[in-house]
Amino acid sequence: MASLIAEAVKSYDNMMLKADPRVADWFMMSTPWPSFFICIMYFVVIKMGPNLMGDRKPFELKRVMLVYNFCMIILSAYCFIEFAASGWLAGYSLGCQPVDYSNSPQAVRMAKVCWMFYISKFIELLDTIFFILRKKYKQASFLHVFHHGIMPISWWFGVKFVPGGFGTFHSLLNSFIHFMMYTYYFLAALGPAFQKYLWWKKYMTTMQLTQFFAVTIHSTQLLFRECDYPILFIYWIGAYAVIFFILFADFYRKAYIKPKPKSEKVENGSAVRNGLKKER
Repeated sequence: MASLIAEAVKSYDNMMLKADPRVADWFMMSTPWPSFFICIMYFVVIKMGPNLMGDRKPFELKRVMLVYNFCMIILSAYCFIEFAASGWLAGYSLGCQPVDYSNSPQAVRMAKVCWMFYISKFIELLDTIFFILRKKYKQASFLHVFHHGIMPISWWFGVKFVPGGFGTFHSLLNSFIHFMMYTYYFLAALGPAFQKYLWWKKYMTTMQLTQFFAVTIHSTQLLFRECDYPILFIYWIGAYAVIFFILFADFYRKAYIKPKPKSEKVENGSAVRNGLKKER
């Protein structure tokens, strides 16, 4: 047992020797354990949340949601602009794009937005907490919880070892998707008077599917060419894109293609008139 622990510690130390020294002293970046702990606690809280709420009345969080969604719009827009300005509109290639580990202003700028994107994944865990506090338990689906729960720790490794290059293509797209998503949530939280501006709800899932399809193609093409980018991250990003394409496609099928019972159609009709019952 002692030898196994010693071997694990040795493997961990060897792995950390490959980390980017530029990010070593940044907040939450010294070790992965705080990120692991927060993700585990997220799953525990979501599991226990409905029981903790019990017979309590749902919290009224309209003002909190408005402020939160507005801040997330700004944060998502910032990340999208920074990913574009520090890389994807500043000479990055859609083919092989290695990480620039130098201390040039552009390379450091890219590393910083990668870190900010990583931090944003922790903030987004509040989405699910708000669902629980408002007793919108159906909104905390497997797709939602799984997606939110693995992103923070996944991105810790991204920032620690590859803060830039090829892997930031999907974060560029994701930042734009989240900008649109939180804009939708903000308008929905304003009340029934704004429902006429939410006609594009269905297309949000279509954009998500397009995102994951694009990332899958982007990852796959790199498997057929030489590129100075860690192959493990290529496989991880590609697998992530495929898994979530399948999950979002299943959601789209159930929500927009699969015929609904007549009673559910009537209920949904009332929901539209009363202001998107299932929306934030």
